[in-house]
Amino acid sequence: MFTAVFAFVIIVFVVIIATAISVYNGLISLKNQVDRGWANIDVILKQRYDEIPQLIQIIEQYVQHEKAMIQKVADARARYGSATTTEDKIKASQEMSFVLKGIVAIGEAYPDLKSNANFIQIQNRLSTLENNLADRREVYNECVTNYNTRTSQFPDVIFARMLNFQEREFFKVTENEKQLPNLKMNLGA
Repeated sequence: MFTAVFAFVIIVFVVIIATAISVYNGLISLKNQVDRGWANIDVILKQRYDEIPQLIQIIEQYVQHEKAMIQKVADARARYGSATTTEDKIKASQEMSFVLKGIVAIGEAYPDLKSNANFIQIQNRLSTLENNLADRREVYNECVTNYNTRTSQFPDVIFARMLNFQEREFFKVTENEKQLPNLKMNLGA
């Protein structure tokens, strides 16, 4: 009798340990997928960050009237450069996307700038980066969905809370990004 109870306790213990290991490994796998997804986005954001000084330099050569827009771009770039957390980088990136739409509008308003080969090249590069960012944002958000779902489901939620797995934030499109900036061009000034 004692042997049967002891064997039952050992079997239950082994099942609990095996479940805990399986859940932990699954959570770590999902966490790493989210981290990898963010790292892929961060690469695109860094590339975009590196393109901004060239863009500003080209615009300054052609557009003396748009100092405020140039300053907004420089400020958004600085905020991204000083961001340390994923959440701060997401917010800075969203701001950068918004101000870059303003740059596109400036290019449309100034024919000489719009026809400049360097401006076109950088504008195309930034457009490609924005498209890549959108694709990677989708992958990242899918990883976050899988991770957040798993850390909220039973029995994983028990282990997730015990091991301090925190819910991750989605990389969302802000209301500003959904709208074109309201620019008042000083074409004759």
